[in-house]
Amino acid sequence: MDRDGTDSRAGRDAALRALPSVDRLAVSVARAALADRRAALLYGDGSGDSGAGASDLAAEALERLRPSLTPVINATGVIVHTNLGRAPLARVAQAALARVAHGYSNLELDLPSGDRGARHRHVEDLLRELTGAEAAHVVGNCAAAVLLAVSSLAGHDGEVIVSRGQLIEIGGGFRIPEVIAQAGARLVEVGTTNRTRLADYAEAIGPQTAAILRAHPSNFRTIGFTAEVEIEALCSLAVPVIDDVGSGVLADGLAALGSEPAVRRSLRAGAAIACFSGDKLLGGPQAGVMLGREEAIAAARRHPLARALRIDKLSLAALEATLALYRDPELAAREIPVLAMLDADPAELSLRARELADATGGEVVASTARVGGGALPLLELPGPAVALDDERGAEWLARVLRTGEPAVVGRIADGRVLLDPRTMSDAEVPLAARAVDAARARKAGPG
Repeated sequence: MDRDGTDSRAGRDAALRALPSVDRLAVSVARAALADRRAALLYGDGSGDSGAGASDLAAEALERLRPSLTPVINATGVIVHTNLGRAPLARVAQAALARVAHGYSNLELDLPSGDRGARHRHVEDLLRELTGAEAAHVVGNCAAAVLLAVSSLAGHDGEVIVSRGQLIEIGGGFRIPEVIAQAGARLVEVGTTNRTRLADYAEAIGPQTAAILRAHPSNFRTIGFTAEVEIEALCSLAVPVIDDVGSGVLADGLAALGSEPAVRRSLRAGAAIACFSGDKLLGGPQAGVMLGREEAIAAARRHPLARALRIDKLSLAALEATLALYRDPELAAREIPVLAMLDADPAELSLRARELADATGGEVVASTARVGGGALPLLELPGPAVALDDERGAEWLARVLRTGEPAVVGRIADGRVLLDPRTMSDAEVPLAARAVDAARARKAGPG
């Protein structure tokens, strides 16, 4: 580039010229809005009979210009919020994603040799380094990882043994029995809902047994008169074990994560394949990570489903950057937002809450945040929240905040809207305060 920035300005000017003209954009959007209104009138659904005028059509046209997928401020206090995209990415992961999105990349090209490469290689060495696994493979999400693991190890009518207490359903209707059936395997149930012993597994092993599936009940807990078999004992049965550990705990030293199954423990025990999510407690993008023994992972890579379930380049870039942070546990705890929120300093939370309350006229109250995303369902994270009152009611205020710019998503408790600072950054606090002011200003207008 020239010293005076000529190339940069030329590129910028070319990009500006490529933008559609106001007239073209307006005409396109107006035509779409008018087409919808004409259809409503012609087909008599009642939506076109309200006497709506030009101002309503203009508002509808403007709404069409807004992107459907948009950032929101998470003020719910739920850290891994599935409806809000689960884990927010660390800054280095955001940068890696943008860098790869900018143009072409060596996704499946080995640059030194010029030969075709495998996309999973960009994270395999990192995953092996961090966990001690013999091999690694990555797919689109954890459900895909479990499906691929069962299909590759037990498909074509092999038997998969599962404890009755682990025949779980998670969000979106993902059920373990249906996954096993989809993989072409046959389910063998052992034990009872609340108690399963090692002998139950041992007695069920037969000539057709292909694997044992251990599914962590991420989004619920059975308490009381219970018993389950630890991963070390399961791996002693000389049958390949698929261990769905759920949330992907790699962080050491965080007391809040103590009851979640650790990935490294499963691998040390000898699991053939351990599966977990990338966008839960790992704190990365959506991904399904598969770690384990070389022969088992190789079988998964060879399976026809592997291509259908593969991870995309943007998620892969963000995952690599996230995993690299775990080389320094203290750095990971600071830079990965999910881990930082779990271990947030109470004093910092109080300062953030006070700033928000002062700016909005709200009241700082004691509250409880949650992990969310099907992880640690019994864990409560005490801390402050800001309670907001409004004469039109909490439902009205919550809706107006959700539909504002920026969108702010809180929760309702005891007839008030609560905004929890644990899931907000320092930079988001003044933005949320302005959103509250804008919402209250709308009270003077219609609706």
